[in-house]
Amino acid sequence: MNGLSTVLIVVGLFLVGGIISFAKQGMPKSLITLLSIGAAMCLIAGVLRLEVWN
Repeated sequence: MNGLSTVLIVVGLFLVGGIISFAKQGMPKSLITLLSIGAAMCLIAGVLRLEVWN
């Protein structure tokens, strides 16, 4: 596991926490959708950069 993959996974998990918080606060669905797309992209990029696939 290198540094960049760790950072991407941590940022993705942070954004997932933001999604949960925004949903509890009743924020607009478009904002939650945008945040979830960003979180998914960070998590997928972090997992794909892991060195276990080689």
